[in-house]
Amino acid sequence: MIIDEVGYLPLDIESANMLFQLISKRYEKTCTIITTNKPFSKWNEIFGDVTVASAILDRLLHHSHVINITGRSYRIKGKIKEVETKVNQVT
Repeated sequence: MIIDEVGYLPLDIESANMLFQLISKRYEKTCTIITTNKPFSKWNEIFGDVTVASAILDRLLHHSHVINITGRSYRIKGKIKEVETKVNQVT
């Protein structure tokens, strides 16, 4: 399962608890991929609760591979290149 853009919007406590239950059921049984632009230290802001954030991170990070990607967004990079090409054609 892939959960994309964790932290894009904050979760209410009920949603955070449901996500915790989902992660707990999948823990050590199957793969879960999470994408986010938020550092782990800010996850308590996403979930509105330090305890829930810590419990989710505990299960996600155990046995995990964390890949930190830096640089421009792929979508933005492509759009910037497109705009630059059009500007160069006009000038």
